[in-house]
Amino acid sequence: MTEEQMKFRLKYIVEDKDRHGNVRLYYRRHGRKIRLRGPAGSPEFLADYREAAAGLSERKDKSPGVGNVIPRSVRWLCVQYFKSAMFKELDPRTQKVRRTVLERFCKHKNDGDKPFALLQPRHVRIRRDEMSDRPEAANSMVKALRQLYRFALRYDHHDDNPADKVEYLKGNADGFHSWTLGEIEKYEEAYPVGTTARLALALALYTGQRRSDLVQFGKQHIRDGWLVFTQHKGRNRNPVRMEIPIIPELQSVIDQTPTGDLTFLVTAFNRPFTSNGFGNRFRKWCDDAGLPQCSVHGLRKAAAARLAELGCTEQEIMAITGHRTSKEVTRYTRAASQKTRAESALRRMSGEQS
Repeated sequence: MTEEQMKFRLKYIVEDKDRHGNVRLYYRRHGRKIRLRGPAGSPEFLADYREAAAGLSERKDKSPGVGNVIPRSVRWLCVQYFKSAMFKELDPRTQKVRRTVLERFCKHKNDGDKPFALLQPRHVRIRRDEMSDRPEAANSMVKALRQLYRFALRYDHHDDNPADKVEYLKGNADGFHSWTLGEIEKYEEAYPVGTTARLALALALYTGQRRSDLVQFGKQHIRDGWLVFTQHKGRNRNPVRMEIPIIPELQSVIDQTPTGDLTFLVTAFNRPFTSNGFGNRFRKWCDDAGLPQCSVHGLRKAAAARLAELGCTEQEIMAITGHRTSKEVTRYTRAASQKTRAESALRRMSGEQS
């Protein structure tokens, strides 16, 4: 500190030098630095000092609680939730998505600063309806709030769950586009056996697994012609151990494709894909093949639909896809089941007429 600063005994003054050796003075407090005109002790310096001190003091007085979070507000409840075991036991990707959704909710019209105990179903419903042009995003918000208030109930922060009383919007009932046979053939024409793109298709189509599992499959998972693994999703809370037979078509593609040491699918740098990285790469493969409507998740649906067309029961399909309930499987196979039933009905009609 300079002699002038010591003489005036001013607090929170710091100085540094620029690349030309000139001394610069700052008022530093609460993690913020405000530039002050010099030299120290001059009228300009004192005026800037008083203004900076008054401004930051006012900011401190207005700070809503510790860490700028108002106690018992929606944002405060989110902070408690994020620190809880209930949140930490979620899959890391689920944690990231849920945190993003809740933080976005808090930022909207400063809803995060409002008392969480005053949130009513009508408030959630109004916010949901504002997002009606994006039904999936709206439903994600409702789901995140349900989980937030479920935490509040479990930890005795509140005695009600307003989001539980709010219905989901009806979005795209069919969800992701399910690949047709023609689209699969078009993709195969673009990427012959021996390419990573073709191996990715084969793994997704002949195992029916999520991309988070596809990127982890490797030689160590093959045992006596079976693919043995624990699904990545829910592995911490509700692990699902899977054993799927490797059919000859898939084994042939694996045998003819260069693979990594620990994973079948590797990048151009011979490194394993991340789940998101693989999703982006597969998106590009589809676009380059002229299939912008297709996605890697659509192959999971296509696999389930194929099994349904072959007459497999929902329980048999669930044994391949790893679903715990039949809800998603039913949605995946709705069209295929209708086609199979229609064919069966017309065959009976034809038999009666002959």
